[in-house]
Amino acid sequence: MNRTALLFSGQGAQAVGMGKDLAANFPAAAALFEKADATLNMELSQIMFEGLAETLTQTSVCQPALYVHGLACLALLKEKLPHFTFHAAAGLSLGEFTAHAASGTFDFISGLKLVMQRAQFMQEACEGTQGTMAAIIGAEEQQVRELAAAADVDVANFNSPGQIVISGEKENIAKAISIAKEHGARKAIELTVAGAFHSRLMLSAREQLSLVLAETSLAMPKVPVISNINARPASSVEEIRSALADQVTGSVRWTETIEHLIDQCGCTRFLELGPGGVIAGLVNRIRKGTEVISISDTASLEAAVQLLEAN
Repeated sequence: MNRTALLFSGQGAQAVGMGKDLAANFPAAAALFEKADATLNMELSQIMFEGLAETLTQTSVCQPALYVHGLACLALLKEKLPHFTFHAAAGLSLGEFTAHAASGTFDFISGLKLVMQRAQFMQEACEGTQGTMAAIIGAEEQQVRELAAAADVDVANFNSPGQIVISGEKENIAKAISIAKEHGARKAIELTVAGAFHSRLMLSAREQLSLVLAETSLAMPKVPVISNINARPASSVEEIRSALADQVTGSVRWTETIEHLIDQCGCTRFLELGPGGVIAGLVNRIRKGTEVISISDTASLEAAVQLLEAN
């Protein structure tokens, strides 16, 4: 019997048009988008469906957009398959919040408010610093750690073997890129991002989010939610609070997260809930041949339902 894990997208996966056909075809999705608009007092769904790419890319817009889209995909899957169950969940950076909402740590509205505040804190931190990020391709973890130390930047994401992201001050990232090949990298590419996520430059955001999390009611999730920061599930509500705050400045240990889901949780099938198919690609590089079903729109939802009904 398959054991299923849900995986939720992080910032960077967003695309204009996300969720539009879901809202048009399914009243449950339309209701969720309307609820998000009303809660945030903004036309989030309009930006998602038909807005400008540069507006959707703003941290304070794309994080709640991805959260709502991921949970809309899950709601429709459950509507189509009333007996659908999953055994664990995880999310890439922002997606960890979506995973907790899916698993019952907090309800949709509470999670949406948390995500919006996180996004605003992070956008403010971006505007108050001069930071960026770069992907280091082809180097081993230890080599990237040595590169980061040499350039005085932080290691932001362990996305998959051979794909690690660094984060920090713009001039330091430029230095890191210039010396990356000396540290075993095949290539180093500056990313188009709003700031230095998952680095010390996000410290103000982490501190503010910690205060908000302390006031937010949380429950233990119904299934294990694997944390970005330490690649394991939390054993208490306080540990969840710490993990969600710490990941703003800490490294996303995505490779270890997927390995934990496969090796410790026994998951044999993954459902990627979010646009772009980025996570499916990472999972395949982490553990080749692992089954990943991506759901982002009506066509992929219908295809996923057929596959899940079949086995």
